[in-house]
Amino acid sequence: MMRRTKIVATLGPATDDPKVLDKLIEAQVDVVRLNFSHDTAEKHKERAEAARERASAHGRPIGVIADLQGPKIRIGRFDDEANRIKKKIFLEEGDKFILDMEHPEESGNQERVGVTYKQLAEDVDRGATLLLDDGRIVLWVEQVEGSEIICRVVVGGELSNSKGINRQGGGLSASALTDKDRADIKIVAEIEADYVAISFPRSAEDIHEARKLLRAAGCEAGIIAKIERAEAVENIEEIIEASDAIMVARGDLGVEIGDAAVPPIQKKMIRMARDMNRIVITATQMMESMIENAIPTRAEVSDVANAVIDGTDAVMLSAETAAGRHPVAAVSAMDRVCKVAEQTREVTHSEHRVDEPFSRIDEAIAMATMYSANHLPVRAIASLTESGATALWMSRISSGVPIYALTPLVATRRKVTLYRGVYPVNFTPPSADPVEVLQEAVDELRRRSAVRDGDIVVLTIGEPLSKPGGTNTMKIVRVGDLHED
Repeated sequence: MMRRTKIVATLGPATDDPKVLDKLIEAQVDVVRLNFSHDTAEKHKERAEAARERASAHGRPIGVIADLQGPKIRIGRFDDEANRIKKKIFLEEGDKFILDMEHPEESGNQERVGVTYKQLAEDVDRGATLLLDDGRIVLWVEQVEGSEIICRVVVGGELSNSKGINRQGGGLSASALTDKDRADIKIVAEIEADYVAISFPRSAEDIHEARKLLRAAGCEAGIIAKIERAEAVENIEEIIEASDAIMVARGDLGVEIGDAAVPPIQKKMIRMARDMNRIVITATQMMESMIENAIPTRAEVSDVANAVIDGTDAVMLSAETAAGRHPVAAVSAMDRVCKVAEQTREVTHSEHRVDEPFSRIDEAIAMATMYSANHLPVRAIASLTESGATALWMSRISSGVPIYALTPLVATRRKVTLYRGVYPVNFTPPSADPVEVLQEAVDELRRRSAVRDGDIVVLTIGEPLSKPGGTNTMKIVRVGDLHED
């Protein structure tokens, strides 16, 4: 059984062993993620090169996502520098606690701690609620005096070094792109990443700025907007429009808008992204228990399955593969959950855009192809493509028919690894004769055991050949007789 939903696995220390990396690729990981919040530029280059080399050895392309760190707003440290002892504190409900922009970041104590983001005092005022350590610590702002945010502890607990800070409801003004991100974009270009994930965007302008910087660096990567801020939810339509894909990043998002609000927002964003012909990745804590355990919880299985049924293009593993004890088992578990979920009617049937007009010929061909494929006993779809656009449009339609993106372009083959139900194929047209090209396309699928004599295949092609965005022909054939419609 072929899995349509794509699996994104984050690389890290747990995957650096070549044997583990090989097993991940054998387990059918589609895309790897490089987390620029950790490790060096050289380490990211090494991991991207290793993943591509091993995937090539297994005869398949693999996509690479470079995930930029963005504006991480954190408290300082509680180190006792004199004794070189790392400390932590415990806050009780009702305690007074000060976030001090001018306090040394390496010497926090029971009364106050420094902050990495020096403009925080300008972004809050009395009555604001600040959430530390993913909401485990809740502080209510009593007043702001100069560089000091004087808080009262609402929910206490243990607080250790460098924990993150969010403001409930959003409203922090930190730019989505930091100086570190701007420097890292040059590394991303050197790696030739297929996608770049932008952390904490607030509006379409953040995406436009990132795209401008990427193109200036000579990088043609697609842009993934990570939806993590309350403001991003408010501006979701313009952000989706400006991006190539979105990531439902449920960690920081849940802290800002509240955990109970995340599930309906997730469903809405998946639906919106598909309706707007964009890719969507569902991420964060999908199988988090597998960082330590060899099997997922039933709740995690349900979480992954529901995202698949809702129509997500990809599901993502973070620490589960980057630093967990069972990276290969995590991928295998996600694989089997996706395959079973994909057998439901919601996943294989579609009413997408039945009553909507099309603005482009290649888009109309893509929609006609999927309508035909879902109403005939079609075994496979072969899309001869330069840019991958036709395959993207096809992948927006719920179906059980595999879509093969046949292209000679390495960049396109890597990019479509993130498209739901699309499988990249290295294919160079043998001539300029469309009939000969289509026959060779069918033969390529036959060589891959994707089809056999008697099967019905739907093919799409652009005439003349090799013109991006030029798909204008759909042909339905029976394998063994190209000329039978």
